[in-house]
Amino acid sequence: MAILEKLSSKEAIALEDKYGAHNYHPLPVVLSRGEGVFMWDAEGKKYYDFLSAYSAVNQGHCHPRIVEAMSEQAKTLTLTSRAFYNDMLGKFEKYATEYFGFDKMLPMNTGAEAVETAIKICRKWAYEKKGIPEQEAKIVVFENNFHGRTTTIISFSNDEGARKNFGPYTPGFIKVAYNDPEALKEVLETEKNVAGVLIEPIQGEAGVFRPDTDFMAKVKSLCNANNVLFIADEIQTGIARTGSLLAVCGDCTCQGHCEQQATYQRPDMLVLGKALSGGAYPVSAVLADDEIMNVIQPGQHGSTFGGNPVAAAVAMEALEVVRDEQLAQNARELGALFREKLNDYIEQSSIVTLVRGKGLLNAIVVNDTEDSSTAWDICVALKENGLLAKPTHGNIIRFAPPLVMTREQLLDCIDIITKTLKDFEK
Repeated sequence: MAILEKLSSKEAIALEDKYGAHNYHPLPVVLSRGEGVFMWDAEGKKYYDFLSAYSAVNQGHCHPRIVEAMSEQAKTLTLTSRAFYNDMLGKFEKYATEYFGFDKMLPMNTGAEAVETAIKICRKWAYEKKGIPEQEAKIVVFENNFHGRTTTIISFSNDEGARKNFGPYTPGFIKVAYNDPEALKEVLETEKNVAGVLIEPIQGEAGVFRPDTDFMAKVKSLCNANNVLFIADEIQTGIARTGSLLAVCGDCTCQGHCEQQATYQRPDMLVLGKALSGGAYPVSAVLADDEIMNVIQPGQHGSTFGGNPVAAAVAMEALEVVRDEQLAQNARELGALFREKLNDYIEQSSIVTLVRGKGLLNAIVVNDTEDSSTAWDICVALKENGLLAKPTHGNIIRFAPPLVMTREQLLDCIDIITKTLKDFEK
């Protein structure tokens, strides 16, 4: 079979089923092309993308500026490993640290790698700066978290589908209720040797669960009071998705570090991935100031591909696109419109109980049990009607289109969604 031979959807699905590990349950659609907010299947049918590769494609599919940056760099130099310097990484590190307001950046590839990196840095800081006895550092995490699926990360997940039969699990984590500052306060004030708090500003995989408005400020304050690192996992919520550059920015519209502490709960460590490359290439990073990042010395952490020239070129252009096209502002305005229109529909609906979210990271809760197939069936029907979305946690459907979407396109999508839901009304 020629590598570029065109396959039908049926043929492509059969190949994956026979030769691929069954670690995903995709919607039955085979995609072969993308542009902006649209994707096309193998037979040429056009769809609105309302998932954005789990918020990796904030800048839209195959953004010409990002593709051009990747193509031009790939013609020159793709990989050196970190055994040598390359002429792109320093530019990227300077650009990203100034963009987000930190002293240093450690580049990796995937989101899970970045979370693992943050955990390692936090522990090393705890032993060398805070004075916690070695092997005794603890990191606080939150119930219903999702930070990836490596062995360490699933060790502090409460998703049994991700955990079962993958033990023994990595120790050193304390789990508390999300959106419960008193529970966090009790742990930080009573537990010895807490090094950091790892948190998603909005829990995306849990169903776009948005905490109280002041929760992140309370987390930040508690971390400061107890000399504990505040680690923000913005892999899914960052890069303009929620209507500001970072979800921890609240309603601040700045393009990086600012002094509006009422709205910007600046983390001690910032974890980024997904849209850091606009979905064009695996790029992730951890950012922190010198006092934290300088605990890492040569040979103590690394990645052959982390910080490669293509990744650097792609990420810089992807971030430029976010700024130049004002994607945070667009996400904020269109997100408000989306929730307004969906709430209007929900007032008369028996199949949907609520819509929640921020910016263009939203979800609807289907009026059925978590073990039902209703949300899946709705997503299959949406596919037939030209819109792609995916359920999470059984009865929740996440809606996260590319941030380059226009008002007219969003209204068209809302029409598709509401007409599809009407077919499921009892």
